[in-house]
Amino acid sequence: MTRVAVLKGGRSLERGVSLSSGARVEDALERLGHDVVAVDVGADLLERLRDGACEIAFIALHGPGGEDGTVQELLEVLEIPYTGSGVGACARCSDKVNAKHVLRDAGLPTPDWVAFSESALRELGAGNALGAIVQRLEFPLVVKPASHGSALGIKFARSAADVPAALVAAFSYDHKVLLERHVEGRELAISILGRPAGEPEALPIVEAIPRGQDFYDFAARYDIGATTFECPAQLAPALAARAQEIALAAYSVLGCYGFARVDMILAHDGEPQILELNPIPGLTETSLLPQAADAAGIEFDELVERILESARVRSLQAH
Repeated sequence: MTRVAVLKGGRSLERGVSLSSGARVEDALERLGHDVVAVDVGADLLERLRDGACEIAFIALHGPGGEDGTVQELLEVLEIPYTGSGVGACARCSDKVNAKHVLRDAGLPTPDWVAFSESALRELGAGNALGAIVQRLEFPLVVKPASHGSALGIKFARSAADVPAALVAAFSYDHKVLLERHVEGRELAISILGRPAGEPEALPIVEAIPRGQDFYDFAARYDIGATTFECPAQLAPALAARAQEIALAAYSVLGCYGFARVDMILAHDGEPQILELNPIPGLTETSLLPQAADAAGIEFDELVERILESARVRSLQAH
């Protein structure tokens, strides 16, 4: 039996999703016989971890603070092993712009984009370049904050008239935004699961098919019934293998560990395009990683134990 602190909640806009993920993980850990300490992350985090004499932390904390390397760095200071990717990988993945640069530099496919900050708008007149930007990327565009997950703040701009409102929405979530060329195709999610004694494996592909709309936003992701999920996705074997190969390469080049989820678009020309990589994917009832694991014959409790075991292995290797 291990004393496990489940870190969840926090104060980000993804608090609700995090609480749901954490609750499911807690139930699984208790069924597995572990001693669970539930921690709704706040200013007393370090005290609670010390007082609880926690041996390992299971991070179910989404959004800023949980996925950007912040809590991971604090846990390293306390010398508490934790699940998932390390500080550097989380920092790279949580900034969509930096992640896309890493992917592009590695020769991996990702839609063209342009990014700028609020200060660039105020101090450098970046707004005057919007005409050139949209001419380069062409409509429709996807406008999104540089950080945050769960499809928060993402807007679809079909014409120039849609861009100002989309920018306002994105800037309400982050000080930096990116305008990304919209690639028409199928929404795929490829979850990666580490193996203590081998290379990470790509789980069966999940396809998200939103009902009654053509864009996979926050509501489509988390409202039960808003989206049809097909797993395994109906793809030709060679195409599925190609998408999984690209997902594994993205996981590797961004330095991820333990588990992650790669979101991509399968373009109509058959080329998978990476949208982003989530280093702390959701574990809720509607989350895609548990669906993929189930399709691979991995029940939720086993999934949680495997993620926990990967953290133990990394801790042993580090010492």
